[in-house]
Amino acid sequence: MTQLEIQGHAAKTAARALATAGTTQKNAALAAISASLRANTDKILAANAKDMNAARAGDMRESLLDRLELTAERIEGIAVGVDEIIALPDPIGHVENYSTRPNGLQIGRRRVPLGVIAFIYEARPNVTVDAAALCLKSGNAVILRGGKEAFNSNLVFVELMREAVASAGLSADVISLVMDTTRNSVNEILNLTGIVDLLIPRGGAGLINHVCENAKVPVVQTGVGNCHVYVEKTADLKMAADIIFNAKCSRPSVCNAAETLLVDREIAAEFLPMAKALLDAKNTELRCCDESHKILTGAKTATEEDWATEFGDYILAVKCVGGLDEALEHIAKYTTGHSEAIVTESYTASQRFLDEVDAAAVYVNASTRFTDGGVFGLGAEIGISTQKMHARGPMGLEQLTSGKYIILGSGQVR
Repeated sequence: MTQLEIQGHAAKTAARALATAGTTQKNAALAAISASLRANTDKILAANAKDMNAARAGDMRESLLDRLELTAERIEGIAVGVDEIIALPDPIGHVENYSTRPNGLQIGRRRVPLGVIAFIYEARPNVTVDAAALCLKSGNAVILRGGKEAFNSNLVFVELMREAVASAGLSADVISLVMDTTRNSVNEILNLTGIVDLLIPRGGAGLINHVCENAKVPVVQTGVGNCHVYVEKTADLKMAADIIFNAKCSRPSVCNAAETLLVDREIAAEFLPMAKALLDAKNTELRCCDESHKILTGAKTATEEDWATEFGDYILAVKCVGGLDEALEHIAKYTTGHSEAIVTESYTASQRFLDEVDAAAVYVNASTRFTDGGVFGLGAEIGISTQKMHARGPMGLEQLTSGKYIILGSGQVR
């Protein structure tokens, strides 16, 4: 038996006990985690500094360094996220659709944990805590497999959380970290049938595609965000410029950042220079269609590949379109189903956009950057599902549960 199989069986055993733990005990464990993060901020920062130094030595690009870096303020934000999960209702045990059938059978559907969740992700150490806290509150054990770039940060987080969970009387094995950060461990997780009840990959297209194409365990596809902002001809142009600047530049490495700007050609000559003036503040590289290139001279020419690319950097594809129909066609062709936005003063255009765009989150007059579990009131998220199963969009507590029917009888036979 491999080390990962041993780890998996320990998580399976721990998950069975956690499934029957009460809300009070789970919240006590979460409170211990939150307190430990605050008390050990210096220890966490020291571990993160090792990761940051190695990343800089490896010439990691600036946008990814920002994703990797922890600060005292960010650690406090992570702890606050745990506190918010404590405050959320516990979904486990809730019975829904309860009814009494004509034969007297009483039938309801009880919400239950999934069991063991494997979580494969890249250089985002903050999500180590988010994922563990959500799994704990929803009654699931979690096996965390982070990227090598954040290994030291992840290791200290998991050590602190395991100690905190044990202090609340739960098995430390409800949270575990895969120590092997090579592709071998990913491939082994993909084959842990009978142990892993759900696998969630969170990262770039390469990781997610590899997992989805090779997994023998159930997978929820998350994360890849080729997000669009469409500026319709009736839009408030200042509002539109502010929205595209925020959507692209506030944190370009995340999956809800905008990657393509679509602009109605009737307003392109006026709007594009306004947008560029803001985007220039972050030295954003623009990759333009032939028409927008004539307005933004000096920009790069977009390729077909650019329309389909999640850049994760200060790069934005720009295309002029002939109206809402063309914008909808472009989005339908290139969307990854994550987040899409329209800026418009037209009620008719906004409603068509909401109705016809097929994505997990669809915005009118707001930045795509709001697609986030915390912002949506979920406390945090383990990922943003871009598929159409039971979980779509930010995955919080409810999306990490399943259901089982409970039937109460008095001797009925069929």
